[in-house]
Amino acid sequence: MAQTTPLRRGAPDPVRVDHQPTGTSTFVNGAFPRRRKLILLLSALAGFGLTVVWSAEFVDQTIGDNVANNVLGHDAKETAIAGIGAGIAFAFVSGVAGTFTACNIAAFGAVAPLLGSTGSRWRRLLLTLRPLGWLAVGMLAVSATYGAIVGIVGTGMPQFSTAPTVPGSLSARTIQSMVVFGIIGLILVYLGLAALGIVKDPLAGVARRFPNAPLILMGALIGGFLIGRPFALFRQMFRDAAERHNPLYGAAAFSLQSLGNILILALLFLALTYLAGGRLQRWLAVKPSRLAAITAAAFIVAGVFTLLYWDVRILERRDIIPWYPVAPWA
Repeated sequence: MAQTTPLRRGAPDPVRVDHQPTGTSTFVNGAFPRRRKLILLLSALAGFGLTVVWSAEFVDQTIGDNVANNVLGHDAKETAIAGIGAGIAFAFVSGVAGTFTACNIAAFGAVAPLLGSTGSRWRRLLLTLRPLGWLAVGMLAVSATYGAIVGIVGTGMPQFSTAPTVPGSLSARTIQSMVVFGIIGLILVYLGLAALGIVKDPLAGVARRFPNAPLILMGALIGGFLIGRPFALFRQMFRDAAERHNPLYGAAAFSLQSLGNILILALLFLALTYLAGGRLQRWLAVKPSRLAAITAAAFIVAGVFTLLYWDVRILERRDIIPWYPVAPWA
């Protein structure tokens, strides 16, 4: 609500002073859009629409396998990983190859709040690198820990299984994927609702003491993709790490897999920040609620997609539910 200075005889015209919205964390800037329900509806529909048109075979095989084969110089699926050095290279390359798999769509939501960086091009670039670094902290903490666990526990983990999928049933590795991505999807949807001001910001308290905590959390969610990841090249790396029973190798390989996963997305975002950041920042500064809407939409689209794709559409693919709308090419 606006305030005006008191009127005095001979004083100049009152000066209007607007209260600026107060953000509670990186993802909640306090400038909530007016049409919140419409943004929620359209974002949820977009997330659902992606589950209808998304083709795992195309992004995993046509894109992922071809990228890995060309970079490694051999058939990545058919060639055994010979030695720790080859495994490290395979981990990073397969991570890059899996950039556009269904899991990584959620990563777009993490960088949306960073679009408002101000200053010169180089300053915007530097201001963007710092939060990306905190994102990497959370991501590497989870992926390295999980890789070390794989190196210790070994071949008894559900993701190690190579058993074929039986129609009408769920394998242990499928259940693991459903649980992991279901939780990630719910968290993303809740963060989107908080960005719109529909629910309270769950990170407000911790963000007051540790401002970078939301970015670390988002990085941890991205690192958590590996815990449920069904990507064929990842499973190949997973089995190699499990068979070696070397926790240090497992931690290094899984960390490089995660870094490879976000490398292209990070470079694309840095290029956007450098080339168009000034115009984009001015557009967002005119109306801060625009950034809130972008952040919320990114989270809700990613969350709804992740939840429906991994916990509903997969049931149709396993012949457990009779029907789910799927495009002919998907």
